[in-house]
Amino acid sequence: MKIVFMGTPDYAVNTLNALIKDRHEIAAVFCQPDKPVGRKQILTPPPVKVCALEHNIPVFQPNTLRDGKAYEILKEINPEVIVVVAYGKILPKEILNIPKYGCVNGHASLLPKYRGASPIQWCIVCGETKTGVTVMRMDEGMDTGDILDSVTTEIGDEETAEELFDRLAVISADLMVDTLKKLQNGEITPTPQNQNEATYAPIIKKEMANLDFKKTATDIHNAVRGYYSWPCAFFMLNGKRIKVLSAKIGDKTTKNAGTVIANGEELVIACGNNTSIRLLTVQPEGSKPMTSKQMLCGNKITLGTVVGE
Repeated sequence: MKIVFMGTPDYAVNTLNALIKDRHEIAAVFCQPDKPVGRKQILTPPPVKVCALEHNIPVFQPNTLRDGKAYEILKEINPEVIVVVAYGKILPKEILNIPKYGCVNGHASLLPKYRGASPIQWCIVCGETKTGVTVMRMDEGMDTGDILDSVTTEIGDEETAEELFDRLAVISADLMVDTLKKLQNGEITPTPQNQNEATYAPIIKKEMANLDFKKTATDIHNAVRGYYSWPCAFFMLNGKRIKVLSAKIGDKTTKNAGTVIANGEELVIACGNNTSIRLLTVQPEGSKPMTSKQMLCGNKITLGTVVGE
């Protein structure tokens, strides 16, 4: 098929490579503009652009899709289908209507649950035990189009968002290739989403990762996994931010939430509902990642200290 691919981050590269390997004609790639990265703010191309240029595919990076310029480019290319994976922009109606087979999106959740920008992180933060990938035909809404196909996968008890990203990227690529074949052969009957079951996954912001120890240890554990490796769950102690990179649920306790109840081999903090959380790997502000024991050796935290205030 003649395809225009729209995507930006690493997650989308797997699908682009899979389409190239499946011998589709990738007529063009659209991705977000290059952005400054790091302390030196070096202008850096997104991963999808790097992949496209390696395969000599024309790349377009419009700031907007609503000024008519992108429409004219796509109209001239006249793709059979536009494939969208983690592009980061909503397609206007005039673009949705260009391809013969429509615009097809690979979304990293089991729609209609977790529509929106951050479904992978959010499903872990919310304590889901399974998730998946949905391929849908796009409409003017945010992830509201008819479902073409989906795949379900279990979420590991200790699996982080970063690990789930990597797995779903592979699943998404395979599903997209398979769905396009079925779509071209007329083997798919689109299924409308049940709007009453819709939930949303908002854009992740740094302040969301501030741990609230009044929540249960399970909630804290999910937050640590879901916000890894960005922005990373954290709590405040003496005005300094301490990131929590890994943790495990601890024993029952009667101490008030936020109270340090162990400070030897591990840092253990009381949580809501008489639960506790064992902090395994942490990163104090201005330091490298370390075990909580290593942190405590150089910075003793007194039993009974209340953190996060």
